[in-house]
Amino acid sequence: MPLQHLVEYFNDRLGREHRSSFRPFILEEGKVSGLFGPIRIDSVFSPLRQTLKPTLVVGHTAQITVAPNKPQHLYASEIEALLANNFVPATEFESIINFDRLCRTVHMLNYLTISHLQGVLFLEVDPRHILGIKQDHGAYFEEVIAQCGLETNNVVIVLAVNSQYARYYQELINGLDNYRRRGYQLALKFDYLSQESDLFELIARISPNYVSLSARNMGDQTHDDSLNSRLRLLKARMALAGGQTILQQIDEKKSDLLARHAGFDLVEGGYYRTIAFDYLNSHSEPVKNNHSKSSH
Repeated sequence: MPLQHLVEYFNDRLGREHRSSFRPFILEEGKVSGLFGPIRIDSVFSPLRQTLKPTLVVGHTAQITVAPNKPQHLYASEIEALLANNFVPATEFESIINFDRLCRTVHMLNYLTISHLQGVLFLEVDPRHILGIKQDHGAYFEEVIAQCGLETNNVVIVLAVNSQYARYYQELINGLDNYRRRGYQLALKFDYLSQESDLFELIARISPNYVSLSARNMGDQTHDDSLNSRLRLLKARMALAGGQTILQQIDEKKSDLLARHAGFDLVEGGYYRTIAFDYLNSHSEPVKNNHSKSSH
């Protein structure tokens, strides 16, 4: 299905769901943006690479960029509807769910516009989105994926683990299980590798396909024996579960060396833009795409 038709399809769908003529998805110069109140949302993709062979791309992470958006005109019928329903204000969770769905749809549509993308697409889901939906997690987005000509196993649902949600871990685990039953892959994203055993217990209970850490939050701890020990333990736990480890936000060589020394499977960051280019200039082996099933 042509991209313009997909944009119109999702605009029509959201219009029916919210009983509104507002069309939040726009296609300009081959890129899709989403409008959410006073902001405009766009996509940025960053490649995930094999640590020992950074020219081999296995997937991409998707992030949003935000810019101001001009106020939208409201039709009289919409104003009447808003006034009629003003005694039922939208909850915080409902707003987050709508925003989360809008962002992921924008990412999925833009994913189709970039022909050189390989592998799976990593999409972060707000923990409040998971907590706000009581059942059938992933069902709504499964329809988005199907309309885009992909399959759920092309998508990795990323949950950023935060201690603020510790008391809700069981609910989050239940939600992630629902995603997995629908064929999605799962990833846990940690800002740093704590010394808490709860972290490894959570990994054991979820058995994610991927676990990622940020190189920026490790600072100058690259020679910290305690950190290296925890990284080796993390690698062993993930290998036992058949999963992979990712070190993200690598901006300099010392973080790349840490990734190699600790045995991270995958890496991501600005450091590899120049490295990969130089490597490609001296090696002619092509990168194959065996995962993406786009039919656009």
